[in-house]
Parts: sequence; C-alpha cells; structure tokens
Amino acid sequence: MGDVNANSRCQSTGDPQLDKAVHQWLTWDQNRWTRAQVEALVAAGRLDDLRNRLCSRMSFGTAGLRAPMGAGFSRINDLTVIQSTQGLHSYLSRYFADFSSRGVVVGFDTRGQEESGCSSQRLATLAAAVMLSRDVPVHLFSTFVPTPYVPYAVRKLGAAAGVMITASHNPKEDNGYKVYWCNGAQISAPHDKEILRSIVHQLEPWSASCWDEELVETSPLRTDPLIQINSCYMDELTSLCFHRDLNRSCPLKFVHSSFHGVGHVYVQQAFQTFGFTPPIPVPEQKDPDPNFSSVRCPNPEEGESVLKLSLLLAEKENARIVLATDPDADRLAVAEKSDRCGWKVFTGNELAALLGWWMLFNWKEAHPDPADSQKVYMLATTVSSKILQAFARMEGFCFEETLPGFKWIGNRIHELSKTGNSVIFAFEESIGFLCGSLVPEKDGVSAAAVVAEMAAYLHNKNLSLNQQLHNIYQTYGYHVSKTSYVICNDPPTIQKIFSRIRNFDGEGSYPKTCGGVQIIHVRDVTTGYDNSQPDLRSVLPVTSSSHMITFTLQNGIVATLRTSGTEPKIKFYTEYCAAPGVSEVSSLEAELRKTTGALLDEFLEPEKNNLIRRCV
Repeated sequence: MGDVNANSRCQSTGDPQLDKAVHQWLTWDQNRWTRAQVEALVAAGRLDDLRNRLCSRMSFGTAGLRAPMGAGFSRINDLTVIQSTQGLHSYLSRYFADFSSRGVVVGFDTRGQEESGCSSQRLATLAAAVMLSRDVPVHLFSTFVPTPYVPYAVRKLGAAAGVMITASHNPKEDNGYKVYWCNGAQISAPHDKEILRSIVHQLEPWSASCWDEELVETSPLRTDPLIQINSCYMDELTSLCFHRDLNRSCPLKFVHSSFHGVGHVYVQQAFQTFGFTPPIPVPEQKDPDPNFSSVRCPNPEEGESVLKLSLLLAEKENARIVLATDPDADRLAVAEKSDRCGWKVFTGNELAALLGWWMLFNWKEAHPDPADSQKVYMLATTVSSKILQAFARMEGFCFEETLPGFKWIGNRIHELSKTGNSVIFAFEESIGFLCGSLVPEKDGVSAAAVVAEMAAYLHNKNLSLNQQLHNIYQTYGYHVSKTSYVICNDPPTIQKIFSRIRNFDGEGSYPKTCGGVQIIHVRDVTTGYDNSQPDLRSVLPVTSSSHMITFTLQNGIVATLRTSGTEPKIKFYTEYCAAPGVSEVSSLEAELRKTTGALLDEFLEPEKNNLIRRCV
C-alpha cells in the first residue's frame, strides 16, 4: 500500500524520542492514508498532535479499546488493530492448550472513516488475517452484526475468545476493539492487563500476511458463522416470549430506529420470532451510514432531541411505541405516546423497573413455589437505580450490584451459573438491558422484542407502560433518579477535581455536606475506601484506573460521581429511594433536583473548571 522507504525521507521533528516514534510508525504502517497523515503532521511541525498520537497507547476501559480513528499508536487504525490482535494471539496461545482448535470469533459494526482508509469491516478482516497467519481458525461474520452476536457465538461455537470492532454509540470519529473471553463475558482482570502486556511485546507486524485482506477469502480455516448464529439466536429468543398468541393479534403499532447502524434487520426478525408484525422502520435511519447523517450524535440515550425523526414517523403512523437501538444494537431507548402530554421518553432506570417487573412476573407464573426464588438473581451496576433491590426485598429473590460496565455483570452471571443460580434480568442505567441470560452482554435486539410484548400485554389490560411504571412505584416505592454528565477534554482538570474532593476538608477528608445536607457515608472505589464498612474497605473491587466516588446523604439520596470509561465525560448519578406508599413525587423530585445541582456546583465547579454541560 505505502512506500516503505518513505520514512527515510521524513524530516526531523527536533525531538529524538518523537523522531523514533515517527520512524517506527512509517516503518510498520502499510496504510497509505494513515502514513500520509503522519507525514503531513511532520511537515507542518504539528509536534503536540504527533506526540498525542504516537507517544502513548490505548488501554482497556469499560468497553475494551476505544479511540478516534486515524494515524497513531493511541488511535484505532490498521496497525494498532494488527498489534492488538498479535498481543491477543500471544496471550491466548499461552493460556489455552487447545487454542489452535478452538479459534476466535470476529464481528464488526458499520463504522468507517474515509480519510483514514479505515472501516470496521476492514479492521475485522485484518484482525482475522493476523489469526489466520498463525493457523488459528477464525469465525468471521460476513456482514455487520449486533455486538451481542459475538459473545453469543463465542459460547455457542466454543471459541477461546471473540473480537468485536465497534465504538457503539460514540461519535462518528471513534472506533473500538472489544474482546470477549471464552465464557462470553468481556475480558476483565487479569486478562485485560496481560493482553496489554502481550501487545507491547508484539508491536512489529509479524509478516505481510497480517495485512492480507484476501486471506479471509482463501484460508480454509476461515468460516462464516452468520447463518448458524442468527438462526440459533432467534430460536433461543423464544425462551423470552411468553404471550405469542396475544402478540399475533396486537393492535399496537411500533416504530423502530436503528440509528444508521446494524439493528434494522435483526430487530425485524426478533419481532417476527415473537409473533409480531415487524416494526415500522425510520427510513432515513434504517440503512448503515458511518456519518450518522440524520442525528447530532448517534446515542439514543440522549432522549427526545435525537429521537425526532422516530417520533414524527410515529405521529404520522399513529404508533404508540418508539424503539431505538444504538448503532451496534446493544442498547435500547423507548418512548411512549401519552394521551395527555406528548411523548414520554423513559430513562434507563425507568425501563429497568418495567423490564425487571415483567421478567419477575413471568418467572413467577412459571415457578409458583416461593422456595424456587432463592436461586434467582437480578443484577445492576452500582450507579443504576436501586429499584431491583426493592423488588428483591419484597419478593424474596437475590439482588447484587457490580461496578459500572457490563463486563462486570457478564462475569458475575458466569460465576453465579457455576453454582446453579440463574439471572433473569440485569441492567445498567445507560439503557443497557439483558432479559434472561441468552448472552452475558447487554442486548438491544432481545430487549426490543421483550418491551414490545410487555406493551402488548399491558395494552390488553388497558394499561400503558407509563401507568404500569407508576403501579410498580406504588408497590415498591418511588425511585426518582437523575443521570447526566459534563464534558471535560483536559485530563489534568479531571485529576484536579477528584483530588479536591478527596481532600475537601483537609488532607484525606471528604466533603461532609452537599447542599447543606449531611453526608453520612462515602465510598471511593478508586482508593478502596468505604466508611460504611467496619474495616473502612469497599466491598466492590478497587478500580484505580478511573475515578468513582459515591455519597449517601442523610435525606436518603445516593449520589455518585465517576469518569466515563469510553468518553471525556464526568458522569453524575443521583437517586431518591422512597418507601412504598409515599406518593408525593413532586417533592421528591424537587429535593433531588436541589441535591443534584449542589453536587455539580460544589464538587465539580463547572464554570471554574471550564466544563461543558450536557446539551439537552
């Protein structure tokens, strides 16, 4: 592709360390677009940009490796995907004696960036080529698939690991490299650190074969699992369908947006599996478009502002329910037409209350013996609503919290299954849901079909989703929550903010009040401190690579500040958990608003720190 001697003609930057990095890049990279990017930066004297790109490497966050596409060791591109796959191969071949027979699964979404000559499909093909060059079998999907299909295939095919090339709902500039272990869950410690260590020892591309996209067409070790996996997935999806006859005669109409991503065809099939007429697709958004042309950002979690086309179509078609999957179809947003006041866009926590109730309701129908509930679990990340905990207290099943990120939930599901326990529902507040345990990953495809069936069942009882949500809160207690974020593009500022919080009232002393309300407990999983525990140690695992501090206030509000594992954001989460029977919702919401405002102003100081508030 590129002229491998071009590096010898590249001028010096005046910085020996940077010159070495530039030389390495131009020696190894064979993508002419990304080579040209580095050469242009050198010629223009853009040293800071070069250092940014070439003098650091990506590390595994809550969703694997994720970064902007483009030239550089800190970006997603042909070379870094080849390097990552070489490191992954090196680790897997040491870990699994039967690696060369088990092989790996590789999938991809619809992302791409013309100016880098970079697409998810191309990157997936190169990842496959690296494995095939070392005679490892590769199950490479022939077309784009939902992210959950990769871990599903890993388990179904008995593969050693899976790789999904996706940046999910991130901005169009980004892409990612998500790794799944043989149990179908995303990799966690110690595998993530060991794979990174292996990558650093395997930086130079092994051979020309690693760049050979034709290898996936010619190698007998490459198989396409698409038809088998799609068929198995849809068959197993029937285990989540409880009222097919009702679905067949359902008068409700649904609109679906796939946000220019992978979801359209798979959600259509899932609906048919459940006996429904397929949902009406948003025509401008049903086909893949790496530029996400019709939305300001490809994240349905942003709510009404990014659902405009879906809501307009629903009005036109007289559809009561709008479903939106994010570009890799692992998340689901839902909106419902209200008779009185326009559209209700449910938060992730509200949808979890509905889905958790629905999964429990149907489980109890099939298991009338209360003793059976002792082996039943629901899981949620610790920044998500405590509504499932309220269910568990009343209904007698088990509930557990994990750290943020579905990798923690996926691994916990695997651990629980080894002792004969079953997880019937799990979620994270950022609209990530898992109904049943079809796959140890959030799944927007199955969740869309389950929401449709729940809506159809409730409609038959003359209830809307929103009315049922309030019934749930009446029974289990209102759980009023607020989730948002500020953007901070300067890592040292983030460090300064969290350092100030940890030394708020003198060295090593956390804040004692928030908005005038006393803070009774502080848990800091970055340092492992938790003053609600007798030994002052957090029960959740310490995660020193990111910041997360939780405050429990005297008025019952729980508030958490944390850095995002995938974007330059500080996220904040607040929730007021009322006792069953308390129905003064407006006063709960007012108190929550006041505390959330104080949390932001007193601890994050947005104006002073030049933080960008969320645009709603």
